[in-house]
Amino acid sequence: MKKLLVAAMAVVFLSGCMMTPQHRRAVRDDSGDRMTVGKVQKEIRVGMSGAEVAEVLGSPNIVSTDEERREVWIYDKISTETAYSTSEGGIASLILVSSIADVFLGGGGGASGTSGASSTSQRTLTVIIKFNEDKKVRDFAYHASRF
Repeated sequence: MKKLLVAAMAVVFLSGCMMTPQHRRAVRDDSGDRMTVGKVQKEIRVGMSGAEVAEVLGSPNIVSTDEERREVWIYDKISTETAYSTSEGGIASLILVSSIADVFLGGGGGASGTSGASSTSQRTLTVIIKFNEDKKVRDFAYHASRF
């Protein structure tokens, strides 16, 4: 009987807890409209026009020219994710656990507390698209990092 009661109390305490990875998944924007390495690999091809590139990736952050006055587009994206998770014993669970402990275990009261965790990560993606004299993609490169 005591083992069942202890298990029931553990379920009451843990039922409202959510860990940082679960919170991160709940707030992450996975709308599919983001620029990713996969999108660059799949969509960008040599010979595309600037209009086609802009349709896929949007406007570049920087437009420049190389030593031969050919256009170069640079996309530089930085994403920072911060997740903070906190768990706190609720008053209802404390009252329920205190009552059960008093009746079945001969006293004991309850305990309350707060715990938390946080996590921050950054991702960068730099895409460089070089155009030829005819304004068509002649070369492209990308670099992604996560830390």
